[in-house]
Amino acid sequence: MNSVRPFRVQVSDEAIADLKQRLDNARWPDQVNDGDWSYGTELNYLQELVAYWRQDFDWRAQEARLNRFDQYLLDVDGLDLHFIHQRSPHPDATPLIITHGWPGCIAEFLALIPRLTEPEKFGGRAEDACHVVCPSLPGFAWSQAATEPGMNTRAIAERQVKLMAALGYQHYVAQGGDWGAMVSRHMADLDPEHCSALHLNMVLALPPEGVEDPMAAASDDEKARFANSQRFLKEGMGYYKIQATRPQTLGYALQDSPLGLCAWLTEKYRAWTDCDGEIRNALSWDQLLTIVSLYWYSNSITSSLRIYCEESRHGQPLKHIATPTGAVIYPRELVQPPRSWIAASYNLQHYRQQPRGGHFAALEQPALFAEDLWQFLRALRG
Repeated sequence: MNSVRPFRVQVSDEAIADLKQRLDNARWPDQVNDGDWSYGTELNYLQELVAYWRQDFDWRAQEARLNRFDQYLLDVDGLDLHFIHQRSPHPDATPLIITHGWPGCIAEFLALIPRLTEPEKFGGRAEDACHVVCPSLPGFAWSQAATEPGMNTRAIAERQVKLMAALGYQHYVAQGGDWGAMVSRHMADLDPEHCSALHLNMVLALPPEGVEDPMAAASDDEKARFANSQRFLKEGMGYYKIQATRPQTLGYALQDSPLGLCAWLTEKYRAWTDCDGEIRNALSWDQLLTIVSLYWYSNSITSSLRIYCEESRHGQPLKHIATPTGAVIYPRELVQPPRSWIAASYNLQHYRQQPRGGHFAALEQPALFAEDLWQFLRALRG
């Protein structure tokens, strides 16, 4: 590994002009009258969103928001790893690595990071403070993509263990949702000497072994949540099948057409947030378009899709995690196993069900997210 090098997001004026020209020249499809999006992204909504992207969205303002945080590149085994490393002004803060998933990115954490580095300004305590590391997954944003097969979540975890060692952290907490949850649990498994705790906002768990009825200990509410999870696995996984089998073919369309990219990602944010059918109930269009634009300007949508293929082909089965674990469940999370399953799969030390929020919890509910992390860290200290 080489030394850590400073990095700033700097999109050229030519790239911004090119995006606007492509949006001006977009070819729009027709649609059936489908107000509930059952065929996919609804035409009128997308036209309004893209008009906002073309005319009113200010990338330079969002670029400045990203660049308020300290960003770096580090060569790990021949591939540059892009990450935010925001140290707290409190020298004894807890090192925390937060890993995003798809179709997320480090922009999910812009409102969260200050709450973690300076919690006393947001209703927390100085002792709750964290030094925050937010890596971009390989092939996402400005993290270099692998050119050979095998970059699954465990391989990514190995890279992030090396990152935390390069930053000099002897002990740290790993946090994640979506693919970040898988990466974080692998970090806990690979690096138990240094990864002292695990916090997950999407929890993958297996039923307890040797139990005749795995749902016997589940409450009625947990059974309803689990049923919703099963419904998603049955009806909402079309994107997964495509991305896990032919990501390259899909990538040609999404990487060449900002309209196609916006439609593909927007449908996921509408379906996976706690928004009651209107994205702006969960996050602003500026927040959504910052993420879409980041994928576009970093030219990374195709490489980001490949994590599905790598995990499908090279993933490893779940096993019990002995690291002290905190699990927080948001009501619109995609996967919601019963607490008894989580306790059988992890060394569960903290469990909480939140009143609102969805799959992109740090983006949708940064205050709730930070407060839960504070409580988890307090429980560990206690």
